[in-house]
Amino acid sequence: MKMTEEPPSDSVYAYALSKTLSRVPAPATVGLYSSCHSRIHMVLKSIESQMTKEAQENEHQNHRQSVADLFKVIFRLLFYQPVDRLDTKGNQRPKPARYIFVRFSAWHFAGSDILWAALVMRLYEAFHENFGKFLLSLYRVTQYTTPMNRIVSRCGTLEWRSKKCCCIPLWLLTLFVLLGILVGFPLIFCFSKEHMDAQDSNIELHTIQSFLIGIIGLPATYVISSVFLIVKNIFYNQYVNIKKMMDNEKVSSQLGFMNEVKKEMEILSYFISFMETFEKKKIRVVLEITHLDRCNPRRIVGVLDAINILLSDEGSPFISMLAVNPEVLAEQLNYAESCFSKEDRAHSFLNRLVTLAFTIPELCDSSKRNIIKRISSGHLELPDDIEDKPLSSSFEKYSEECHVILTERKDPEINLNEKDTENLIESVFQCIRDKCIFRKYIMGDTMSIRRIITSVRMSIIIMKTLGHDLPSAEHTAAWVVLANQWPCRLSWILQCMEDDKQNAEINQQSFDTSKTLWQVFSESRVELYMIRDRVRPLLEQDGDPELFEMFLKVNFTFTINDANRLKLSTVNLDHSIQRQLARIKGMSSLKDTVSQKTPIPLPVKAVINMSMEDICGELKKLKLPDLYVERVQKNMLDGCALVYSDNSEIQKMLEMPLGHWTAFAIHFLGVTPPAPSCLIAGEDKADVASPKSHISICSESSHIYRS
Repeated sequence: MKMTEEPPSDSVYAYALSKTLSRVPAPATVGLYSSCHSRIHMVLKSIESQMTKEAQENEHQNHRQSVADLFKVIFRLLFYQPVDRLDTKGNQRPKPARYIFVRFSAWHFAGSDILWAALVMRLYEAFHENFGKFLLSLYRVTQYTTPMNRIVSRCGTLEWRSKKCCCIPLWLLTLFVLLGILVGFPLIFCFSKEHMDAQDSNIELHTIQSFLIGIIGLPATYVISSVFLIVKNIFYNQYVNIKKMMDNEKVSSQLGFMNEVKKEMEILSYFISFMETFEKKKIRVVLEITHLDRCNPRRIVGVLDAINILLSDEGSPFISMLAVNPEVLAEQLNYAESCFSKEDRAHSFLNRLVTLAFTIPELCDSSKRNIIKRISSGHLELPDDIEDKPLSSSFEKYSEECHVILTERKDPEINLNEKDTENLIESVFQCIRDKCIFRKYIMGDTMSIRRIITSVRMSIIIMKTLGHDLPSAEHTAAWVVLANQWPCRLSWILQCMEDDKQNAEINQQSFDTSKTLWQVFSESRVELYMIRDRVRPLLEQDGDPELFEMFLKVNFTFTINDANRLKLSTVNLDHSIQRQLARIKGMSSLKDTVSQKTPIPLPVKAVINMSMEDICGELKKLKLPDLYVERVQKNMLDGCALVYSDNSEIQKMLEMPLGHWTAFAIHFLGVTPPAPSCLIAGEDKADVASPKSHISICSESSHIYRS
């Protein structure tokens, strides 16, 4: 088994995500999480490059659009319409794909009262850039009538059907009219010239003229009205209308405003469906939303609601990518005005919206070395002024420069065997489908199931790219389910593993990697129980605690060695959870803030395992009177009694004055600061601020101790 402790470069993760996005059915919402905005920009750029390259490779021939194609589209728009037909075995071959990337920087529009409307305007601009105003306006006039007459089904394939007038194909009728114009007018002119002096032929001449004008007049009227509507849509389209409505506070505050915008999004979706039929390829609009975490909570909620309402209809071609710092975004959402219940909190809100969560891991050592070298040479480590215009030359220059900085080490060329990789992925999918043990642990939420399926695909691609030997299909699926169902508890285990390894290195001891993850959790669950109030919003993401115990203790006995091997490919686990747990865990055992004369607080993990003799020995180290040792022995006070007893009862039993009690409490019970308000949104702050709440046993939190 090839093993490496160093994370791979960003190109590997971007490759895995691009491969997964090409298989994700639209609509979809992807959470691209990282605390570094510059790395987000580079990963997005790498994803664009990988997906565009893959789309070109999948095409049978690289066909560039020409003037002839433009006339073909116009002909189809005028005389044909796409209709649905059911799939057959011959039509199930995957189509080539085309991706339209749209970058939307929320920070650039942060001053707007309706941020989500600015997002819609950016989509309009992208459609105009890629297809032109003329084609979109022509589609509105000639194709779009009512949603009931349109077909946006992704289940079937589309074919062309000619428009008809009086059972005659419209193109044939138009051809007859044009021939009539070309032939009729010269005949009338010649006939009228030859018989100008003949009185008897005037009646026949007028009859023929009236007949030809009558035939030509009706189509001419239709053509003139259509041209008028096309010109009107070009110069006065819905983009201008939305912009005016945004400036009008009375209109923008009405509920009908979003309804009108939703209709326009439907038109864009139908237009994409039409172009898919014409180009004979899938078209996906990848909307990259950046810097949303810099906006205020109300605007953030508005954009997320817009994604959920406007861009998530069935058949919609949009793939929305939220490129944000998840920790900052979660804190902002918890402060939102609409955050009233547990379901409204940040993580629950995002879990209902995000189809695929992808966390960019920490920088590898090689990338850190390159950045240090660049800074020491007097250059910026990463350009901060990257514009959100991927087609601009400055962005291209900065992006390529950043990619060289972070990937200067020579990674193995990404060249996977597509067939073997798909067979491995399908074997894991079959394991999840057929084995009832997984159905017991997977929730009935369809969004959660979609996240598991897409995460399995990404994990396998990453492991294959890194050259790792894959574990069994059952264990691969189990690890993804573990990260999806119990993210807080798994993050806690990974943090405890990291702390234990660092302590072993400090004390120059060996680190046992054969220990199971359940053993790691069992040894540290008391410490997690002690800080439960401060991590409650994180713990609320986890599933049933009894099922967690059964999962790790009975069904899947993962070891530390297994976790070290699999965590490099774990992209569906939010790393900000582990960072928050590390900060809270570090504050609970803080030693640097006390002076040499102040007793050093003992970790809860150490106190809980103390015997009565150990406590007596610590009292002697504190140089407290021997009478306290006698009282400890008299009441048989051990570590468990100290942790789970009330502080006032302990002080009363030992009969300590305030000075002695302060030294005893700091050393054995620790100095626990109150929980920050941002972590307890919606909770009773008085209960959290109470000193007794950190050690009192309540029925709700006792699950942590038991599991």
